[in-house]
Amino acid sequence: MTLPVLEVDLGPRVRAGFTTRAGGVSGGAWGTLNVGLAVGDDEEHVLTNRERVERWAGGPVVYANQVHGAQVAVLDDAARTLPRGASAGDVDALVSTSAGLGVAVYVADCVPVLLADADAGLVAAVHAGRPGLAAGVVGAAVAALRASGAEPARLRAVVGPSISGGAYEVPEQMRADVAALVPEAWAVTTWGTPALDLAAGVVAELWRAGVKHVDRLPTCTWADERLYSHRRAVRDGTTTGRFAGVVRITG
Repeated sequence: MTLPVLEVDLGPRVRAGFTTRAGGVSGGAWGTLNVGLAVGDDEEHVLTNRERVERWAGGPVVYANQVHGAQVAVLDDAARTLPRGASAGDVDALVSTSAGLGVAVYVADCVPVLLADADAGLVAAVHAGRPGLAAGVVGAAVAALRASGAEPARLRAVVGPSISGGAYEVPEQMRADVAALVPEAWAVTTWGTPALDLAAGVVAELWRAGVKHVDRLPTCTWADERLYSHRRAVRDGTTTGRFAGVVRITG
């Protein structure tokens, strides 16, 4: 079957996109294409789902154990030998310097960010939740790409689906704390309470890091049931899975 993916353009020879809930083998609250190993789903189902994502990407894809920090792992050919289901470590951004080795992040309201310098053969996937955004994970990922040979003028980025500022209600002090570090994240919900617009903050951080070619998908995970949303699941008294942002140089 053809995997439903929100495909994005990051340049020639780059395969990039965001999966949806559809096309996998998971059941129940995780149905069906859950790629998160730590949300209570059957491990074999998750690994099968990840293999389907790899088939869409056209080659191997590596994930991390995301911890809401700002650490970056730079992967070379050695990452191809990771055992099935193994991760690249406790980090929130992955940079691939190995031709054909894809990287991915998994989210369910946080912001997935994909970057590529197609000419240099470099790609990155970034998990930017509220703590990671405040800690500087976006700038750290761009710095790692540049240290690996990426040129800022060639870098392209796509900010993927996430919970919108109009839906991400937070305590007023939390909004103030994050906005003190990333002013563009300050927001108000559609019902008039304090909120954070994480995606707007990510876009601003990319610009500050020198990335001028930035696209943003406006899809809100809270509102769009094609995608997993942690907050929507909590509202409904259940659990949920994770969708992936995936990027890979194809040749």
